[in-house]
Amino acid sequence: VYDPTCGSGGLLLNCALQLKDDDKEYRTLKLYGQEINLITSSIARMNMFMHGIEEFDIFRGDTLANPGFIEYDELKKFNVILANPPFKGSLDETNTNPDVLGLVKTKKTELLFVAHILRALKLGGRAAVIVPDGVLFGSSKAHQQLRQELIENNQLEGIVSLPSGVFKPYAGVSTAILMFTKVGSTERVWFYDLQADGYSLDDKRNELKGEGSNDLPDAIAKWKQYRALVEANAPAKEIKKTFGDKTQKAFLVDAKDIADNKFDLSINRYK
Repeated sequence: VYDPTCGSGGLLLNCALQLKDDDKEYRTLKLYGQEINLITSSIARMNMFMHGIEEFDIFRGDTLANPGFIEYDELKKFNVILANPPFKGSLDETNTNPDVLGLVKTKKTELLFVAHILRALKLGGRAAVIVPDGVLFGSSKAHQQLRQELIENNQLEGIVSLPSGVFKPYAGVSTAILMFTKVGSTERVWFYDLQADGYSLDDKRNELKGEGSNDLPDAIAKWKQYRALVEANAPAKEIKKTFGDKTQKAFLVDAKDIADNKFDLSINRYK
């Protein structure tokens, strides 16, 4: 499992804790992370040690300029990638790994990180990546090119739309989670309109109680329900019967509709 912008190691650490009860999975688990900041990368290593995780490799450096995990002169390929890359930034082409520029020609780091993740996945590997909403609907050639790549040369399985405020007080930007597998092409995309995460959406982020204060348990339940139908090879008719209503929080959109809309992936386009 790899996180190309691992920060203090939160996503990697939670992945390990999630699998701790599954002895077979946990024994074969190895965590990889890269982080540009010296102090933060040191904290990530300390986090691993303090939680008794032995199989990890945290590399300090700029992922887009100098990816830390290279095998046979190419990016190392991973089974799973979990990432919450920076929401904005700009990088000169001369400082960007050419392997990534081959997929999308841009200076925008939010696009380059998704391209890097696509390059670093094994065939059949899966990723969950948090991106700013601009990645979903941006009209530049690079934006459309990247979304087309996700739809036509990968299985973009799900998009969870998050409310603006989830990352306050650090950032107020609206974001979404992209979930995809590096294989085949996309037939349809499952969307979830998550409007509450159990905390106030202001700078204080106070915990909330009561009905309607947290959509996360429902989002997870609906995602598992959808994945169970897909993995059981349920007929398309049955899947659409369950998730065909676009007025609900969880619904499906055909890949053809997305292609007809310049590969726009923003939830409000279809809801």
